[in-house]
Amino acid sequence: MTKFIADIDVMPMKALLDPQGKAVTGSMKNLNLSEIENVRIGKHITLEISAADEAAANAKVDEACKKLLCNQIMEFYEFKLTAVK
Repeated sequence: MTKFIADIDVMPMKALLDPQGKAVTGSMKNLNLSEIENVRIGKHITLEISAADEAAANAKVDEACKKLLCNQIMEFYEFKLTAVK
């Protein structure tokens, strides 16, 4: 078994309104940071997984994202696996 670290980013779909991002974008103007626009806010998840190989780890992380970590109606996800040495 090999241990992997998965870094997962879950973000709201681009076609949907992001109320948190919209509020932060508005606040940027109030802080004299008007050059910053179109802020989108999501979540970053890190987890450790033990698997026989990278393909098995990839499949398990993908399953966890689909079943629990991401609401696929409103969000999309991407992740990167790194083997722990």
